[in-house]
Amino acid sequence: MTALGVLYPGHFADDDYPRIEQLLGSDIRVDLVHVGCEDAYRAPAVRETVPAERLARNVEGLRLAGAEAVVWASTSGGFGPGPHDAHTQVRTLARAAGMPASSTSFGFVHAVREIGVRRVAVASPYPEDVTALFADFLRAGGIEVVAAHSAGAATAAEVAGWGEPEVLALAGAVDTTGAEALLLPDTALHTASHIPVLEERLGKAVLTANQVTVWEGLRLTDRRVNAPDLGALFTREPIVQV
Repeated sequence: MTALGVLYPGHFADDDYPRIEQLLGSDIRVDLVHVGCEDAYRAPAVRETVPAERLARNVEGLRLAGAEAVVWASTSGGFGPGPHDAHTQVRTLARAAGMPASSTSFGFVHAVREIGVRRVAVASPYPEDVTALFADFLRAGGIEVVAAHSAGAATAAEVAGWGEPEVLALAGAVDTTGAEALLLPDTALHTASHIPVLEERLGKAVLTANQVTVWEGLRLTDRRVNAPDLGALFTREPIVQV
């Protein structure tokens, strides 16, 4: 049994994680601890994300449950402060937790490398200024962002109410002509059930925030799981250690 710890902001799309656990079809357990944080999508709030020390105070339950790695499952909470502070955030979290740690934002960078692509498109629920921060974070990781679309949602609660039609519309709103993969950030967006249809419609790999969060935890524990229902990310060989 491999136990993964996830620090999840709020309760918006946390039901994606039991679904992902089921789709993995293996001896993987995903344990969540909920962390309170601001609901609004505003660039100033994103830049002033939850301090690493506060995140660290939430890991004791995960450690007692036997988690082998922990991931901070807020995409904007990872990229908002910028790459330097994001690295500091996960280092502080790892020291406090006594286990490997990462964030969804770094998970996106690692996952893009894993599937062997460099050019991506971003279909974001965020306002344009927040989407721009995510694109900058990806570029700092050596990824070329060839197109980006911002849906302009105001809050995570709004995004959490979107179903498959809205998710497909979001993905279809960005020009993916020059992209090798599509990225859908935001862990408030329900995507676990929609990845196969997204990849079929677009004809390319699709990386979504909650999918990437679990994959990043597995990467930290050196686990490789074949789960085609979770998309191309879970059918590639092998996990790249970065």
